[in-house]
Amino acid sequence: MANDVAGIQTLVQRVRAQAPTLIVLEATGGYERAAVAALAAAQLPLVVANPRQVRDFARATGQLAKIDRIDAGILALFAERVRPGPRALPDDAAQALDALLTRRRQVLEMLIAERNRLEHAAPTVRRGITQHIRWLERQLRDVDRDLDNTIQSSPVWRAKEDLLRSTPGVGPILSRTLIGELPELGTLPRKQIAALVGVAPLARDSGTLKHKRLVWGGRAPVRAALFMAALVGTRHNPVLRTFYRRLLAAGKPKKVALTACMRKLLTILNAMTRTNTAWRHFDPSPSS
Repeated sequence: MANDVAGIQTLVQRVRAQAPTLIVLEATGGYERAAVAALAAAQLPLVVANPRQVRDFARATGQLAKIDRIDAGILALFAERVRPGPRALPDDAAQALDALLTRRRQVLEMLIAERNRLEHAAPTVRRGITQHIRWLERQLRDVDRDLDNTIQSSPVWRAKEDLLRSTPGVGPILSRTLIGELPELGTLPRKQIAALVGVAPLARDSGTLKHKRLVWGGRAPVRAALFMAALVGTRHNPVLRTFYRRLLAAGKPKKVALTACMRKLLTILNAMTRTNTAWRHFDPSPSS
């Protein structure tokens, strides 16, 4: 541990001596956090890049091999050509909330997998799977309790959650995912926030060929929570219900209509957060 700390301190000193205008690191599942924290504390211009974006950039340059030396060169070239803008890193409380949200997703994925296995499990292993399911269910309850305590301990987060959950169809999973995974909510125009999440239709045209608009990329955890909320909203939210039925009546496929509802719900929540207006006082008109 002491060697790691000393190594990071040496890294910061060497980087600072170069007087960099931009430092780009690749997110590596948490292994980068100590270095990122130290570089940020030293007030150096820092960007943590999406690994997929960097890998796509590498392929675009014709670089398919992947070793540390090549990766470092690609990151340097990515920084030079793309020039991603540094942004403020989340504080300790925001990082703790993000860790809890990530852990909840992990536990839920394991729980779903075990329940699926149980359906076709041989009698000799059913008891062990059942015990594991019960343990995972307890873990999920514990994480949910920790999430609730974390939100309630912050007056800002508590007020934001109350605001978001005033919307019919928005429950604790979406509200906490938005707080933890989408801090930009309320600070960006509707088109930008939709593109950031990955619910904005993207053109795929070439010459005279016109393809269907598709949504992709963005922040998958936010999109997954938004999908479930929009699905509930088509039944219980009067604005989304009317919007959804109008799209279906116009001949839109259900999946397309539901994606449009996700985008509309996100737009509404973005405007509510920007104006600090609860649902009962909010006018969800197209101009919002």
